[in-house]
Amino acid sequence: MTTFSRPIRRRSELATPASNERMFAKAAASAADLVFLDLEDACAPAQRKESRAKVVHALNDYDWGDTARAVRVNDITTHWAYGDIIEVVTGAGNNLDTIIVPKVTAARDVWWVDVLLTQLETDLDLKRQIRLEVLIEDVAGVAHAEAIATASPRLDAIIFGAGDLSVSQGARVDTNFVPRDPYPGDFWHYARMTVLTAARIAGILAIDAPYPNFADAEGYEQQARYAASLGYNGKWAIHPSQIDLANAVYSPTPEEVSRARRNLEAYREAEARGLGATSVDGQLVDAAHVKLAQAVLAQADRQ
Repeated sequence: MTTFSRPIRRRSELATPASNERMFAKAAASAADLVFLDLEDACAPAQRKESRAKVVHALNDYDWGDTARAVRVNDITTHWAYGDIIEVVTGAGNNLDTIIVPKVTAARDVWWVDVLLTQLETDLDLKRQIRLEVLIEDVAGVAHAEAIATASPRLDAIIFGAGDLSVSQGARVDTNFVPRDPYPGDFWHYARMTVLTAARIAGILAIDAPYPNFADAEGYEQQARYAASLGYNGKWAIHPSQIDLANAVYSPTPEEVSRARRNLEAYREAEARGLGATSVDGQLVDAAHVKLAQAVLAQADRQ
């Protein structure tokens, strides 16, 4: 079996209800880096089993281009989870890139999915390894974030989920998961940083939470920029109108790319002269700036 070889780029991850076939074509043609067909919260409980067949149809029969194809299965503590994985992988395993696992609270949750996938991939003789992304969305998940992030080599990303975390910690927030009363600083800073730190320790991506009010473009962009400033790689989009905003926020600007190239070139020239640092436009450029420039250019190369 070959491993996952698609370049990892997750600036935008579009949620699409698995029960709503009318949305599939638009999702497949969107500019989202990843689209996930949602068998969990976006599906009414009575529709979750029957929606598995719709997911298989969408994965097999639509042209997804370069968009990564994913499905969010149900919480592994529910009676739907094993059926979600078995039916979708059996029906469309070669056309499925990623499974998103919600409400992960410990490393054992990731292990359970990993083992089941390994058995399915072997039995079905799949040609590519199916990857995983997991949602950290309760206090136990935050507490165990590092163990979760390092639980499986299948993991490409962990996702900060503010909605269920609000309930788990008893937070007083509005429908956008913003504090109901004035709060000094970023209300979600601790949880965001915990998830981000775990992702970086594991060498995987960190994805920010959804923003439910899709009519509030300014609010979505602001939250995306907060997370991007910390180092997040992308954000969920619950509506196609949020995709371009996420793609823009999580891409380096032309100015950042130009600056990175100039810094790298100047440092290499200085290094050739036996110097450990130099300056560009009156600002110091040393080894730390080289690492930053290389990161920016690597990100630009994935666009």
